Amino acid sequence: MRTPHIPTHQAAQSDGPPTRTVPPSRNPYDELAALADHPLDDFLTEDGAAPEQKEDPEEAWAPPNHRRGSRRRNRATGLSTLARVLVWTLTFGCTVVLADRWALLYAEHKASEQLKDKLHLAAAPEVDIGGFPFLTQLAAGRLDSVRVTVPDIPAHRVTLTQVTATADDIRIDGDGPTTVRGALVRQAHGQVLLSFADMNRELGASQLAFTAAGPGRIRAQGNLHIEGRDLSVRADARVRRDGERGIATSVDGIRVDIDDLATYQPGTRSTEGLHLTPATARRLTQEADKIRALFALPEIVHRLGVPDSAVSAALHDEDRLRQLTGTPRFLHDLTGINLVDVALSHPWLLKRLGLNPSLLPALTKLTRPQIADRFSFAFQLPKPPSGALHLERVTVGKDGIRADVAGAGLLLGH
Repeated sequence: MRTPHIPTHQAAQSDGPPTRTVPPSRNPYDELAALADHPLDDFLTEDGAAPEQKEDPEEAWAPPNHRRGSRRRNRATGLSTLARVLVWTLTFGCTVVLADRWALLYAEHKASEQLKDKLHLAAAPEVDIGGFPFLTQLAAGRLDSVRVTVPDIPAHRVTLTQVTATADDIRIDGDGPTTVRGALVRQAHGQVLLSFADMNRELGASQLAFTAAGPGRIRAQGNLHIEGRDLSVRADARVRRDGERGIATSVDGIRVDIDDLATYQPGTRSTEGLHLTPATARRLTQEADKIRALFALPEIVHRLGVPDSAVSAALHDEDRLRQLTGTPRFLHDLTGINLVDVALSHPWLLKRLGLNPSLLPALTKLTRPQIADRFSFAFQLPKPPSGALHLERVTVGKDGIRADVAGAGLLLGH
């Protein structure tokens, strides 16, 4: 019977107390020698597999196959072809659109220059040709619409702020955008604007201001320098159409305000002349000395229509005087008296009323045409060489005067 082999460390444990076994030290040079015993191919193969056999040197060389996933590559190639078609289509479309827009801009620029030269304008007008595409319209010899905006056209004393016109159904004569010889406008419509800002600058010279005063009416306010004083002047003007192509104004309601004391209106009608303001008349009735001075003049008493007996009683009785002058009718009649001829005969009257006597002769020299000339204006649209051009409706708005324009059969460029 074979005796079993007992490890040394177990035997030692049975004989006495356990002892710790120290492993022998490892020599690094032994590990390097061990690596030399194994070929390098063992480390380059997976799971210790044998290295691949070398190719036969006589076998023909073939390029490596990189077409892995061929089905997926074919699908990608199909999408790339569609994308290329779309890119070429978009590129061609953009090129055609750019060519059309370039021809349009060139035609608008040439039309603007010709209008500036033929109409003798200070600034080139803005021309906007409608419709798309432009080249097909040009090839057909017909444009859908053309919009022209002309700024600052001189018109006698004023400047037309803006003239806007839209022409429809234009037949052009030419072989291309660079050889357009003329055009026939079948129908045209537009608008003329005369702004209050331009009127204030040109007519007012910073001394007058024009504003809207109702349908077809404007109001002008400013100053007049008379006898060393700046007096406020106001006038109302009615805007009307003058003939087929003109606009004119008729000025009325001219009034010069002498502070808040009196008003002067040139003319000989009963409502014109020199009149006290309601505020001045009310203050006058509260001052007994001044009202007695008025009653001392027969011209004043006669125009007031007060009986002599009532005047005599009022001059001697303070209560009677207040009763006579405190009624609304008396105030109304007092403001209705024209003081021009009375003041000319009695210059001291103006002084008693707080007015400068030298103002009256200067005011009477102001005639209605002289004052109205400062506010009136007129202008005419140019007559076209062919066709018809006329104004239709004239209106007054917040920004100025507007007039509608219509035309037909206008021949341009010939």
